[in-house]
Amino acid sequence: MSIFKRIFLFLATNIAIILVVTVIIFVLERFFHIRITPSLAGGYSGLFIFALIFGFVGSFLSLAISRWMAKRMYKIQLLSESRLMDYDAKSQLVYTIVVKIARQNGIDMPEVGVYESNDPNAFATGPTKNRALVAVSTGLLSSMTPAEIEGVIAHEMSHILSGDMVTMTLLQWVLNTFVIFFARVIGHIVDSYVFKNEREWTGWGYMLSVLLLEMLLGILASLVLMAFSRYREYRADEGSARSVGKDKMIQALKRLQYITANQEIVDDGKLSTFKIHSEKGYFSLFMSHPSLTDRIANLESRYDL
Repeated sequence: MSIFKRIFLFLATNIAIILVVTVIIFVLERFFHIRITPSLAGGYSGLFIFALIFGFVGSFLSLAISRWMAKRMYKIQLLSESRLMDYDAKSQLVYTIVVKIARQNGIDMPEVGVYESNDPNAFATGPTKNRALVAVSTGLLSSMTPAEIEGVIAHEMSHILSGDMVTMTLLQWVLNTFVIFFARVIGHIVDSYVFKNEREWTGWGYMLSVLLLEMLLGILASLVLMAFSRYREYRADEGSARSVGKDKMIQALKRLQYITANQEIVDDGKLSTFKIHSEKGYFSLFMSHPSLTDRIANLESRYDL
């Protein structure tokens, strides 16, 4: 069930924001006669600008609160330099690696934290490379060697250095814009010609059509986003290889492969877009990460790293 849960949670988060705002706008326009959606009398440009703004707000609001949300969802315990000697050796190692890579690349020190989970995982998030967070699970620390941990942390730092969070948000903005725009155009056509409603944006046919189309188009848009995410994961693996050596990243991926083959990963479904591993199977098109086998093969074939 973990694959279905991961797909559902990823799709639901983005689509739910769009659907909730859509319902609020519909209620304001139908029952309170507050015009928000631009009229089509002057063409589609006004509606497209509306969709552009609507898509921007949702995407960048999620990015802005990403660190705060991650810390609350995972109950992350942040590590501090002043108390570094109080932590176990592997937690100290994580902090030290982040400090080293951040200084080498001239960025502000990301927040570093550990969260309780048997799932061996790590993720990076944050609105900018200078306001980022790197978090690792206790399961990862207990199951990996220091060299493997170094490979994983370098992978997450590569996401930060490449600005992957912002890039993914920009792509989500573009996709949301087209979902919102085309859902309303088609919904207006259905409402006007099928339900014979003459008032723009207020008919129940329009409302139901838009909600259904936003869900369907949102799922299709997620395929584009996930494909780009998988490409991004290969680049982060390569960034880790350049930073700390290819062998460490390959060892880390093989360790994850061994663990997933010999025990069931407890998938909490949170922030799977930024996690280090994923499954391969029928629903791989919806996965944010390539399979571990493909990632290992990619690194092993790169003789320039």
